[in-house]
Amino acid sequence: MLLRFVNRNSRYGLSQLNSRLTTSSGRTYANSVEYKPIRKVLVANRGEIAVRVFRACNELGIKSVAIYSKEDRAHLHRLKADESYMVGVGQPPVQAYLDIDQIVKICLDNGVDAVHPGYGFLSERSDFAQAIVNAGMRFIGPSPKVVQQMGDKVAARVAAIEAGVPIVPGTDGPVTTTKEAMDFCQKHGLPVIFKAAFGGGGRGMRVVRKMEEVEENFQRASSEAKAAFGDGSMFIEKFIERPRHIEVQLLGDKAGNVVHLYERDCSVQRRHQKVVEMAPAPHLNDVTRQRMFECAVKLARHVGYENAGTVEFLADESGNFYFIEVNARLQVEHTVTEEITGVDLVQSQIRVAEGMTLPELGLKQENIAPNGFAIQCRVTTEDPAKGFQPDTGRIEVFRSGEGMGIRLDGASAFAGAIISPYYDSLLCKVIAHSRDLQSSCAKMNRCLREFRVRGVKTNIPFLLNVLENQKFLNGSVDTYFIDENPQLFNFVPSQNRAQKLLNYIGQVLVNGPTTPLSTNLKPAEITPFIPAVSQDDVRPPQGLRQVYKEKGPEAFAKAVRNSKQLLLMDTTFRDAHQSLLATRVRTHDLLKVSPYVSHKMSNLYSLENWGGATFDVAMRFLHECPWERLEEMRKLIPNIPFQMLLRGANAVGYTNYPDNVIFKFCELSVQCGMDIFRVFDSLNYLPNLIIGMEAAGKAGGIVEAAISYSGDVSDPKKTKYDLKYYLNLADELVKAGTHVLAIKDMAGLLRPTAAKILITALRDKYPDLPIHIHTHDTSGNGVASMLVCAEAGADVVDVAVDSMSGLTSQPSMGAIVAALRGTALDTGIDLSTVSDYSAFWEQTRTLYAPFECTTTMKSGNADVYSNEIPGGQYTNLQFQAYSLGLGDHFEDIKKAYAEANQLLGDIIKVTPSSKVVGDLAQFMVQNQLKPQDVLDKAEELSLPKSVVEYLQGWIGQPYGGFPEPFRSKVLRNMPRIEGRPGASMEPLDFGKLKDELRASVPADFPVTDKDIMSAALYPKVTKDFLSFVSEYGPVTHLDTRMFLTGPKVGEEFEVSIERGKTLGIKTLAVAEDLTENGEREVFFELNGTLRSVFIKDNEARKEMHIHPKAVKSDPKQVGAPMPGEIIDIRVKKGDRITKGQPLVILSAMKMETVVQSPVDGVVGSVDIKMGMKLEAEDLILCLE
Repeated sequence: MLLRFVNRNSRYGLSQLNSRLTTSSGRTYANSVEYKPIRKVLVANRGEIAVRVFRACNELGIKSVAIYSKEDRAHLHRLKADESYMVGVGQPPVQAYLDIDQIVKICLDNGVDAVHPGYGFLSERSDFAQAIVNAGMRFIGPSPKVVQQMGDKVAARVAAIEAGVPIVPGTDGPVTTTKEAMDFCQKHGLPVIFKAAFGGGGRGMRVVRKMEEVEENFQRASSEAKAAFGDGSMFIEKFIERPRHIEVQLLGDKAGNVVHLYERDCSVQRRHQKVVEMAPAPHLNDVTRQRMFECAVKLARHVGYENAGTVEFLADESGNFYFIEVNARLQVEHTVTEEITGVDLVQSQIRVAEGMTLPELGLKQENIAPNGFAIQCRVTTEDPAKGFQPDTGRIEVFRSGEGMGIRLDGASAFAGAIISPYYDSLLCKVIAHSRDLQSSCAKMNRCLREFRVRGVKTNIPFLLNVLENQKFLNGSVDTYFIDENPQLFNFVPSQNRAQKLLNYIGQVLVNGPTTPLSTNLKPAEITPFIPAVSQDDVRPPQGLRQVYKEKGPEAFAKAVRNSKQLLLMDTTFRDAHQSLLATRVRTHDLLKVSPYVSHKMSNLYSLENWGGATFDVAMRFLHECPWERLEEMRKLIPNIPFQMLLRGANAVGYTNYPDNVIFKFCELSVQCGMDIFRVFDSLNYLPNLIIGMEAAGKAGGIVEAAISYSGDVSDPKKTKYDLKYYLNLADELVKAGTHVLAIKDMAGLLRPTAAKILITALRDKYPDLPIHIHTHDTSGNGVASMLVCAEAGADVVDVAVDSMSGLTSQPSMGAIVAALRGTALDTGIDLSTVSDYSAFWEQTRTLYAPFECTTTMKSGNADVYSNEIPGGQYTNLQFQAYSLGLGDHFEDIKKAYAEANQLLGDIIKVTPSSKVVGDLAQFMVQNQLKPQDVLDKAEELSLPKSVVEYLQGWIGQPYGGFPEPFRSKVLRNMPRIEGRPGASMEPLDFGKLKDELRASVPADFPVTDKDIMSAALYPKVTKDFLSFVSEYGPVTHLDTRMFLTGPKVGEEFEVSIERGKTLGIKTLAVAEDLTENGEREVFFELNGTLRSVFIKDNEARKEMHIHPKAVKSDPKQVGAPMPGEIIDIRVKKGDRITKGQPLVILSAMKMETVVQSPVDGVVGSVDIKMGMKLEAEDLILCLE
């Protein structure tokens, strides 16, 4: 609708003045106005509004000039102009854009003939407008007098009263002291609203409903106003409850013509700042609408308004409306008016400033009509999950939404842009235009969902919730909309998987493996061949799991006992790699071969694939969730029973837990896919065993009670753990209701002769009870012992696939299968199937070379019959010895292990009791102590914590009692526990734990019931794991070599993050130079686009002074909630403070935040100073 046609020699020439007209205020206009073209415009602003004006200038053939602060030297707006100049050298970031003298100088030095103020900064400063006019230039906006009159809230009210426009009761003039504020509030009552007298945009605005809050809120609002506008004067008025915020867009010229361009609804606000604007206002009564237009135009004519401006009203539910203020400038939301009217407001501003009249521009009221509906969403770098705290940093990824009916106005939205804490958080304005409100919302919703912004938080999740709210879609909103709809803050967290994975890979490349490597060997550069499954085998054959699921645990046990063949349990998925590869095998590799096992080995008794050490190692070192491992394996193997190792009252931990933890753990395990619980106790302590059995049984699992084997029932000299001991213990377990009886030979001590004695006796005594034998092959006798067990009546024996068997692992699956082939005990497993399965693991094992036990252990060793070291501990103990510098003394440690066992009373040794023995053995070797030395010096030695806690009774009561006088010497006056430790423990409060866990992770990070259960067992490990995942994403999808040591520079690889979504990644380079924060930039190509991440170099940073970060999980460390500058410190060291007490005032993006104490306490240290600039989470102070 904007018409650009002016004949410079026409009757609208430079000197032509015709008849004059006079307004109600006495101002005189000419009906023929001087026209003077503008050739160069400087925009005294930054960001998207500067770019918006530059674009208008370009379309009009006018040159544009940008100014920028030092902090904005890399900002896009300076590049969009024809010329750009730095302003405010040596001044603070905001003050740079407020330096009137320097801006005028830049204009005069560079031939500028007009200045556009944009919005914010100097846009409503009359002294700035006057300075421009005095310098002989044109101010693209109202006259300085009108800017002053309308910028002064009091003068604007007076003008409104004079023009007959309804107003809200308020102060007669600017208020500068808290006393004046208190006097007004006491006279007129509450609620009231404080507003900056010389600025808008929500800065310096506070609603106060309690008298005791008046003083604090006035000070904060005044301080904000001073920082944003250079003047802290406030205006106070009565606060109207439940209003709609309606504003009328005006355009006037120098000839006295004024038109309205209809209204906008800006009711969706947060902190009095507009979030979503729309035009026209939905459901606004036509009579009210026309009255608003009349009042707005009447006020503009009364004051002699020219150029663009907005009159703002509050409208109540009864159709009444009240004047708020005039914004004598262009507004952020001018875009929606442009969309529905087709009028380019910025070009109109420039043309009016040149001297053109509205009729010349084709802008007569009867020609202006709304078309359709438009919405604007302000996409900001604020985190709605943290109360809209501004976020800062580098935009790592930016991809916008586009398409029909979408307009984007932005300037800082691009990959690589730095979002600073110094300016407004607006990233981009998104405008949708369509035929009605609903279709506009649909376009906006679609567009915002197409956005991808990484590196900084945005309010897009919040905006999407607004756009899907039925009340909003109906147009029934007021200024309480956000406050009264808390569901708007229920966000589906952004996954950001690709960028997080790049950060992880960069971390590995810069700082080395996140999982400590046990040896200097590197993972093989190999892709293991996965044995194929026939395409005809859509579903795997049924197995014993179907019997259990359809008929229950008792029917399962009966089916096992009735089996004529020897059943095998495959330990490859857990105990085998725990013994050979330090438990480091990842879910990623287990899942690759799972379909093959499901289809080709469906007649297995079970797969041992969970529990024991794999639980905490998964989180601690592999950075993956053990529950997800279980669920993912169950999806691929629906037919074979899963078996886990349950440490009785210790669950899968190394200590005792309250009973409700054990029961909840078993319940959740069954829900996630577990079937058989092999329940044991590290001391064969019956009360601990039975609580585990009860928990597994109540959860609906198959109870397999296990007796941990030690000694030698075939040796009459070894009398402590004789045949009678095992038969009596078995009798108790059968009475307790076990479905299957297991012998857990954790060190491989069950020699063939002993095996025959023990299994024959058990079979004779319990002819209907399934018997399961677990052993380790440390001595090399494993296959022989298992064959004897089978012949003696055992139903199930444990094996590992050939390439993962032997040494401290289980006996060879292939050897047992081959030995029994064609016999009555034939396993029914094809040897070729075992070979294919073994080939996969032979290759896969090379990926875990850094944890390979054969680095230090070249063969099995029969000395295990002397030292009795469990297979799962043997290699770990060896690695520990090397890490402690005792690698050359491992033989001494093995001997010391046997001696330590005797010192502790010749106990059953399996986790956690085996750790007690191992810790004492290493302590003895490290300190060169003999058994007698330990006994003699027991009262003065600082023994390992595990040893002391064992002697106190924390893991239960050993068979035969504790060793005396050793126990008494060590404990002296320390407390002792009698009976089952967990029996006296208070039930765990899972609700409280959930709250603690949520507080330790980012607000948008989902915390599941599984996470809470993990935290109940391993609090610190779980918190560290969740923190890792929130930062680095699904590292489980990386191939193992990439996960452990990262790719080579120049290497290309793929990562499948879900079905149908594959990332193509190429590592390009790692920067040699460090940033000032001690970071290195790592460059990648992701799906063909350039990406980079900044990684802190831990070694290099040791030589740099970097402000410490607060530990999120420690409530006594108070960190900065957002980046900003310290402008007030309210406490000092030694002060006693209460929860919620203000500690410091932080200023960021022209907004101030009071940082409050999260707990009661005493200030231990204050780690900041006045004026210090902080990043998010920087440590502010510590409490004692």
